[in-house]
Amino acid sequence: MKKLNVLFMTAGMLAGLAGTAHAQLRVEISGVGSNQIPVAIAAFADEGVAPAQISAIIKADLERSGVFKIIDAGTISDAANVDYSAWKARGADALVVGSVQKLANGTFDVRYKLMDTIKSSKLSQLDQSTTPQFTRLSAHKIADDIYEKLTGVKGAFATRIAYVTQQGRSYRLEVADADGEGVQLALSSNEPIISPSWSPDGTKVAYVSFEQKKPVVYVQNLVTRARTVVANEKGSNSAPTWSPDGQRLAVALSKSGNTQVYIVNADGSGLRRLSQSSGIDTEPQFSADGQSIYFTSDRSGGPQVYRMSVNGGDAQRVTFSGSYNISPRISSDGKTLAYISRRDGGNFQLFVLDLASGQEQRLSDTTSDESPSFSPNGKYILYATESARRKSLAVVSVDGRVKQRLTTQAGNIKEPTWGPFMK
Repeated sequence: MKKLNVLFMTAGMLAGLAGTAHAQLRVEISGVGSNQIPVAIAAFADEGVAPAQISAIIKADLERSGVFKIIDAGTISDAANVDYSAWKARGADALVVGSVQKLANGTFDVRYKLMDTIKSSKLSQLDQSTTPQFTRLSAHKIADDIYEKLTGVKGAFATRIAYVTQQGRSYRLEVADADGEGVQLALSSNEPIISPSWSPDGTKVAYVSFEQKKPVVYVQNLVTRARTVVANEKGSNSAPTWSPDGQRLAVALSKSGNTQVYIVNADGSGLRRLSQSSGIDTEPQFSADGQSIYFTSDRSGGPQVYRMSVNGGDAQRVTFSGSYNISPRISSDGKTLAYISRRDGGNFQLFVLDLASGQEQRLSDTTSDESPSFSPNGKYILYATESARRKSLAVVSVDGRVKQRLTTQAGNIKEPTWGPFMK
């Protein structure tokens, strides 16, 4: 069975990560959402003084979401009187204007306004003071604000993703902005790194390293670099995932024979066995409320997704369509289950299941999918796939309409996971 796991993180703690990766990710977009919202975005006044072009990043973020139709608005001062009727006539439901000012201390004052052309009123505004290294983050925050004000859903452009790259015998755990920019190195090793999982506050990351010539679960503090061995039992130690409160991890251990699900404190203490089957139980995942554990088990023959109380006890089968379903991941609202299913002659593809209605939907058209991870707003799923014998990353909207492919010219990319909202 594949040992995969979801990750959550807060991007603000990553400024201290050492080194940069060899290559940025390239994003290709296909498909659009239904009923796109037309938004006019003006070039920000004096934005050339900043190291990053704020308006271009905002446009790219909104276009990538598939939710918006972008209308180029040229350059408009954010202080100018807006002719709402003229922009409405051009088909824009909203107008974005802004400015950038470099201050004497080397920081930048980034200002933005979102105007509603239908109601002829101001919807929102932000005034951010930022250092040069965080100008891209300021743009992502503005895009998040636009997304939320116009859709009612919190935007996830200012979040980060993490993944493992492999070139030969070199493995690197890397993090990047959600658009693939700003790649930074978190960990490098000559032995495999798998199953990264960020603590809910983003200050620590759990992962499995083979540096001791066997799989061992570590928790690493990103700020101090201190590492704690959380699970180094006899046999395999794998698939760490954090509880929503960040106090515990669920792991899959084979210390007693077949792999089973255990709970352990984040400092490695208090190890407790949770599942008690005669089969293989692995890939644990906490429910959104922390009261249940979803996991993969072959207790019914082939691997399927089950759910049990965080205190143990009987497990209930969750997936019934298809004979092979693995890698459960739960959306932040607890309503949707994502998983990898083997169908159609052996293809591994991404599916989602509405837990209330039982309705299932295939989201990918690729054939070697693994490691699904929800965006923190639950609207997109990041996963690994394979094309032309090279592993790459992909993103798909939960309705299947919008697809992105993230590629790099340097090696294979796998084990992706999407971080939490920034604090």
